[in-house]
Amino acid sequence: MARIPLIAGNWKMNKTIGEAVSLVRELMPRVQGLPKVEVAVCPPATALSAVKQELGQSRIALGAQDMFWEDAGAFTGMVSPTMLVDIGCKYVILGHSERRGRFGRPDEALSKDARKVFGDTDASVNLKVKAALRHGLVPIMCIGETLPEREEGRTDQIVAQQVRAGLDGVGAEHIAGMVLAYEPVWAIGTGQACDAAEANRVIGVIRKAIEKLAGAEAAGSVRLQYGGSVTDANAHDLMSQSEIDGALVGGASLDGPRFSQIVHATSVIASTMRKS
Repeated sequence: MARIPLIAGNWKMNKTIGEAVSLVRELMPRVQGLPKVEVAVCPPATALSAVKQELGQSRIALGAQDMFWEDAGAFTGMVSPTMLVDIGCKYVILGHSERRGRFGRPDEALSKDARKVFGDTDASVNLKVKAALRHGLVPIMCIGETLPEREEGRTDQIVAQQVRAGLDGVGAEHIAGMVLAYEPVWAIGTGQACDAAEANRVIGVIRKAIEKLAGAEAAGSVRLQYGGSVTDANAHDLMSQSEIDGALVGGASLDGPRFSQIVHATSVIASTMRKS
C-alpha cells in the first residue's frame, strides 16, 4: 500500500487567534483538491478551537503541538488527550526537540536548570504516544540528533535509540498508523537543512529500526517525515527521496503561499512516484 505524504505545519509559539484564523483562511483555497498529499496545521493551544471552527469541512487536518499523558487531574498548565479530541484534533506532535530542551540555536543566557522547564525525555514521549493512541489521536513522534552527536558519528545510534524507547510497548498495528518525524536538531530554525540524500539515508535507518521492533509490514506502512529548515526552495529535493513521506514544516508554515508551495510540490512528486 502506497504511503500518502503528510505536510504538517508546526506554528510553534506564533499567531494570535485572529492571525491563526487569517492564515488558515488564506491557506485553504490554495491546497484544496490536491491529490496524493495530506495537509495538517498545528497552531498553539490557544488557537486550536478557533482554527478548527474556521477549517470546518476543509481537507486540512488539525494537530496540537504537545499534550500530557493523563486524561484529567491536578496537572496545572497541561492539556490532555481528551481535550484535544474534544477540540477536533487528528494529530499531535510529541517529543519535539524543543520540548526536550534540545535546541538548534541554544540561548546562551538560558541555564541548564532553566532548560529543565522543557522536560520531555524518551520515557515521557513513550507515555504520551501510548495516551494519544488510546484516544485515537495520531502521534507525530519527533526524533533527531544534536550537532555534537552528529560530529561524534552517533546519528544512527541516537535515532535508533529514540525509536526503540519512544515506541516501547506499542503494538505493530499502532506503529503502522503513526507518523515519525526525523528532525536533526542542528537544522531546526537555523536555515541549514540536512542534505536531501543524507536525510533519506537517516530516515532509512529509522525505518530499519522500526522493522526490527515491529516487523516489515509496520515499517513499510509508517510515514516518516523530514523536518528542519524545510522551505519552498528545498521541498522538491527532499520530497523526491524514496524514504521521505512528507515534512514537518516550521517557519515556512507561517506563510500561506510558501507553505502551499511545499504542499503543491509534494503532491506533484507523489503523483509520479509510488512509495510503498
